[in-house]
Amino acid sequence: MHYGYKREVSGAFPEAVERTKLSLAKEGFGILTEIDVQATLKKKLDVEFGRYVILGACNPPFAYQALQSERDIGLLLPCNIVVYEDEGKVYAAAILPTVALAAVGNTAVADIAKQVEAKLKTAIDSI
Repeated sequence: MHYGYKREVSGAFPEAVERTKLSLAKEGFGILTEIDVQATLKKKLDVEFGRYVILGACNPPFAYQALQSERDIGLLLPCNIVVYEDEGKVYAAAILPTVALAAVGNTAVADIAKQVEAKLKTAIDSI
């Protein structure tokens, strides 16, 4: 995966989601949104889909710095993290901000992206 950072995590899915939130919090991220993809697809399309949660995470100091450097950067925020089951295994993955924000072409934003990416990788590795 060239746009995300993924690891298999131990334990059952619900516990993995909670540990992901805790790990993100330790790195200064708050969860702004939580989307239960399985429930949403069932409700909207009446289709079955495996356990899959999208967390929209924000680190306020970095978000503020990015917004000061590039007013439209909010189009690319917050950082998305997913936790899902696949063939009996549970995975957590985070967007790579350096990849996602490369198109912006702003060196200040690129520097912030590197710092945020390091924190996201630490959070994923700590689950």
